Amino acid sequence: MKHTCFALLTATLVSGFGFAAESEDGFVSLMDGKTFNGWKKATENPETWKIEDGAFVAAGPRCHLFYVGDEKPFKNFHLKVEVMTTPGSNGGIYFHTKYQEKDWPRAGFESQVNITHTDWIKTGSLYGIVNTGLAAAEDNKWWTQEIIVQGRQVTVKVDGKTVLQYVEPLGAQANPDFSRKLSEGTFALQAHDPKSVIRYRNIRVKRLD
Repeated sequence: MKHTCFALLTATLVSGFGFAAESEDGFVSLMDGKTFNGWKKATENPETWKIEDGAFVAAGPRCHLFYVGDEKPFKNFHLKVEVMTTPGSNGGIYFHTKYQEKDWPRAGFESQVNITHTDWIKTGSLYGIVNTGLAAAEDNKWWTQEIIVQGRQVTVKVDGKTVLQYVEPLGAQANPDFSRKLSEGTFALQAHDPKSVIRYRNIRVKRLD
């Protein structure tokens, strides 16, 4: 990045598509748990993604799964995703991104998903912007990862606990390789590598604008 990023790390980094979200006012589900309706796989290694027991399962070579079920971009929002990793897995939840046929998504931010992978940047980090090395959850157990974007502030929570808050500096510029600049866009889920198995389910969002 060509600018210095300032972030408020709370408590020293404490450790649609029209489907109704149950008992959460204003939230809309982005998946039906049975099909990929509303989602589009990247063209590289699409066989990596499958559906099991109501969850999107990433298990194979790199491939990203993009939400395409709403033509209106998401700018300010509250996103909730239930996640479960197997030991040694690496993944991510992207926002303010856009569909890309292959490679790592260049638009938007990645909220890291990683409990015990060798990459020291752990779950909840805004990859390459605000990184935490603390594991906020456990492998083989479901947790809820929340991303809240409001104006220049991004808040990430894991099971209700704030992992970080980031306030984008005034005048921040997008990087030409990985933008990591607040704007607007859609969401994406990451399948990182053949040794990483990650499940994503109950994905729902509430617009804040």
